[in-house]
Amino acid sequence: MPPDRQNEEDRESDRTAEATRRLALLWAPTEPKTRGRKAGLTRDDVVGAAIAVADEGGLDALSMRRVAAALRVGAMSLYTYVPGRTELIDLMVDRAYSELDLPAPGTPWRPALATYAREHWNLYLRHPWILQTNMWRAPLAPHVLDAQEAGLRILVDEGTTERQVVEIIGVVDNFVQGLARGAIAENRDRENTGLDRDAYWMSMNSFWEDWFDVERYPTMTRVWEAGAFDEPDGPFEPSLERLLDSIELTIEKARKSRTP
Repeated sequence: MPPDRQNEEDRESDRTAEATRRLALLWAPTEPKTRGRKAGLTRDDVVGAAIAVADEGGLDALSMRRVAAALRVGAMSLYTYVPGRTELIDLMVDRAYSELDLPAPGTPWRPALATYAREHWNLYLRHPWILQTNMWRAPLAPHVLDAQEAGLRILVDEGTTERQVVEIIGVVDNFVQGLARGAIAENRDRENTGLDRDAYWMSMNSFWEDWFDVERYPTMTRVWEAGAFDEPDGPFEPSLERLLDSIELTIEKARKSRTP
């Protein structure tokens, strides 16, 4: 069998009904037919209601029944608009990513990458449930790919290899997601306990007098006495600047290695 034909048959065998349905819903959506009656809902209505449910209670609270209740319709009627919960989450993620104000082409790499990072940081804080999904299997959705394209575009002509571009954007994504998860957990604990972070640590002050051993932890003591644990501007901005400094060194090194 000719190689081209074999490859084509292999690609066809990789297709599944589920993947085809999920991708078509993202890339070529059509409003469902309602058998002659005027539709009371649109798919956008369903996605918007689902996001509101998840914003309030996370993905654990998301069910077709909860979304239907928010829309004041029967749960079964939602299946006219989305085949199931998996496809609904795909659409929710794509809708959320449409909120990103991505850096314009041609913006210098450092402010562009800072904007890219801040936009994702704020997105995760607005919609914490995004980080409950598997970020390594993000939906192949238009606005998700728009964000990935913007990130790669920032660095692809700055002197690093294409592989380094992918690695750097991966580091930035992991940095933002990690800090966002911490901030989200802190917000949740503050809501549950009524104590902000400062109040919580004040409530644990007795530890430093009763249990902390400066001889066992001399480095920690030195760093604390220098005020290094203070975060007057919050953890995100200072850490982002340090990360950008490191990326700048990587870019400079790559440029020098390519200079004849």
